[in-house]
Amino acid sequence: MPTYLPPADAVTAFSILRIGTDAPETATDLVATEEPLEIQLGYTRGSVEVRKTVAITMRTPGHDRDLAAGFLFTEGIVRDPANIAEIVRPADKPQTVIVRLRPDVAVDVRPLERNNYTTSSCGVCGKASLDAVRTATRHPLPEAAPLLDPAIIHRLPETLRAAQSGFDQTGGLHAAALFTFDGRLVAVREDIGRHNAVDKLIGSQLLAAPAGAIPLSERIVFVSSRASFELVQKIVMAGCPVLAAVGAPSSLAIELARETGATLLGFVRENRFNVYAGTMRLRALTPAFAAT
Repeated sequence: MPTYLPPADAVTAFSILRIGTDAPETATDLVATEEPLEIQLGYTRGSVEVRKTVAITMRTPGHDRDLAAGFLFTEGIVRDPANIAEIVRPADKPQTVIVRLRPDVAVDVRPLERNNYTTSSCGVCGKASLDAVRTATRHPLPEAAPLLDPAIIHRLPETLRAAQSGFDQTGGLHAAALFTFDGRLVAVREDIGRHNAVDKLIGSQLLAAPAGAIPLSERIVFVSSRASFELVQKIVMAGCPVLAAVGAPSSLAIELARETGATLLGFVRENRFNVYAGTMRLRALTPAFAAT
């Protein structure tokens, strides 16, 4: 089973004072590292090579190539792994990743209508408008697919939890996992930001050899967080029909899921879950719920 193994710099040790019912004591606490990452896009315009900073995001170090590729893909800048010539980290700028596109790739940077800084807790805080996010999504997902067994959904939290070594160390990392419809765990990524974890997961599939694994049809993305608008947008961009979350969805997440034909599941824990959109993909539901 795939297990996320965070790099050494993804975890930082601090000396702390621990207070309980007994006498205070000093201890060492491991916490999730939060550091900035500058994502730059390199492309050719005419005969001129252009390099543009598209985001500075607060993230947990590790799988930065996946994060950069996933971010540019879910923003609609990179459409195919073949668009990418290379992803490099300058020797003098360890907190920068440059995604260089092939010279023949046409680039439209208008979808990146955001401030250049995003926090670890927000993926679309800098968006100029929600309309800019909506127009980036692809066509509604097809309804025809194998049906999901609710028993498979019930097993997702336990399976993911067993693979979260970073969370075991810190208790402070969100996880995003990719599952098949029969419950097989394909990949896991962790980050202090839930949207970064999803971008890392999608980026890992975009960059998968030999030619990427996008679209993520007949796959489930399961997150150990709430389901926000930008997470639905990201899975739809990746062609994934199902987003399941341990926590609650937002109103905009539900609206976008229904608008695009995605299946959205919330409160997936303790052998229960709520279906907020896309009931047509779930087995053993009565026809009365088919339109939700």
